[in-house]
Formats: sequence, structure tokens, C-alpha cells
Amino acid sequence: MKIYIVDDDEPVRRALSLLARSEGLESEAFACGADFLAAIDGVEPESLSGCLLLDICMPDTSGLELQRELRRRGVQLPVIVITGHGDVPTAVQAMQGGALDFVEKPLDSDDLLVRVGNCLNGETARRQTAQGRQEARRRVALLTPREREVMEGLVAGLRNKEIARNLSISFRTVELHRAKLMEKLDARSPSDIVRIAMLSEQDQRDA
Repeated sequence: MKIYIVDDDEPVRRALSLLARSEGLESEAFACGADFLAAIDGVEPESLSGCLLLDICMPDTSGLELQRELRRRGVQLPVIVITGHGDVPTAVQAMQGGALDFVEKPLDSDDLLVRVGNCLNGETARRQTAQGRQEARRRVALLTPREREVMEGLVAGLRNKEIARNLSISFRTVELHRAKLMEKLDARSPSDIVRIAMLSEQDQRDA
């Protein structure tokens, strides 16, 4: 298996390559989507295995555009999206388009390795089965109405100050609600909150 890295930021590419190497994982890095597509051109989609770390915001081909092109080609590589905080709504679109997870910059090496490991061993995909969606719905049902409102703000990519202003509550109150909902959802990061919220909605649509 190989870790494919597509990011226009050279220091990020280098850091991710070193991180993969530290875990004994083979990696290949590309500065843009076009370079990655050129590298896999002519390769049978089913022969590609591993994980794709994909920057969502790039100057030429965006992560979303590359994701759509990979789907068109029948490439089934599991995708972990890399995003800045302000790009969380875009990351949500990527997950709706098939990405399995997303991580925010600045990257936490230990957290990223866990997510890559889950991606490679299929754990992330298993969480998106009917059973995983049912569990997500159960967790969301534990939230109070206000905690749900805070969760919706986080999924929309809003900062705590923006959520506080929209809900006419204090910044400190938002922080308390956020800590409580993360505990109830068993979430370690904003991406966990987004994933659980999306799985819960999917379960309701499928019901």
C-alpha cells in the first residue's frame, strides 16, 4: 500500500512524506492534481491501493475537482481531505462526495497517523455502514437542543465567536456546549463532529 499526497505546499508534502516514512509506509507526493492524474494515467484503477491525502484548496485543480475526476475514472482510493479551518464547509462537500475523513491544518501528526491507519485497515469505511450510521444517530440523540445548534454551527465551519453571536449566547457558553457535545459524541476533533453529524443525517434519510 502507498500513501499518495497531493498538496501545493512543498513543506507540507515533505512533512507528510517524512511522517509516512517514519511509520514504514511508502509514499509519493504531487504538487497538483494534474501531476497525480498524469502519474496514474493508464494504471488500472483496481491496482491502486493505499490512501490519498488530498489538499482541498489548490490554485489549479481543487481537491473537489480532483475527487470528481477520480470517481469518473473509477479510482476507489480512500481519501482523507486536508483543509484549513475556514474550509470546513468545503470539506463537508468532499465527504458528501465520498471522502472518508478530513483533517485540519495545522496537522497533528499523531492524529493523522491514526486516521491514515483507520483508512488503510478499512475501519473508517466500516464506520459508514448501516450499523455505524445507527450509532451516530444514537449519539446525536443524546444532545440537548442547544448542543445540536452548536454542532450545526461547527459543521457549517463557524468559529465559536460566530456561533455565540448567531445564538445570542456568550463565547464561554459556546465553549462549554462544545466540550459537552464532543464528550457525548465521543469526538476528538472537529472532523469527528462533522463525520458523526453527517452519518446521523444519512441514517435518517435511509430510515
